[in-house]
Amino acid sequence: MKHEFLDLIKQRRSRYDLTNQSTLPKDEIVQLLEQCVLHTPSPFNSQSTRVLLLCGARQAQFWQLVKHELQSIIPPENFAPTEEKLSAFAAAHGTILFFEDQRVVEALKAQFPTYKDHFAYWSNQANALTQFAVWTSLAENGMGASLQHYNPLIDLEVHRQFHVPLDWKLIAQMPFGVPLSKHAPDKTFLPVKERVLVACP
Repeated sequence: MKHEFLDLIKQRRSRYDLTNQSTLPKDEIVQLLEQCVLHTPSPFNSQSTRVLLLCGARQAQFWQLVKHELQSIIPPENFAPTEEKLSAFAAAHGTILFFEDQRVVEALKAQFPTYKDHFAYWSNQANALTQFAVWTSLAENGMGASLQHYNPLIDLEVHRQFHVPLDWKLIAQMPFGVPLSKHAPDKTFLPVKERVLVACP
């Protein structure tokens, strides 16, 4: 059995100790994203996933808007831990926003009414596959990342400030960069024999 891909999966971890450094120039990060978006499978080959790469001042702008929106719902006396976390994300090299194009999803519902109740779930599954492909590819290139979900609180401001089409539904946010430490924290696992069943004669 070949292990290269499995080794990459093991290498991917949630990393929060991110710097503003990158092991890849911007054009190669863009190529990485393009290849993941192109070749990640989607239901009915719908290709509904969209991404937005934010770097530099635009990355700082994004986390500032997240901070502003959260300040509207978190009391000032309780905001310090949240502010610390957001500052860590803002210190990363960049952030990738993942969206699903609802025009595609609605068109599939109309075209295949038998499955209309499932397309929203399948759309999210396709997006998760893309997130995993990007995350693993970043890890392969020596970078760390984590996955955040400040939507839907930030959705309107994201569309307004970054001119994202209104039909793009925000799904997740992925800050990334070179980690401060070479070693990812240990991860605990439930017994795999309780999670994988085999019914092969």
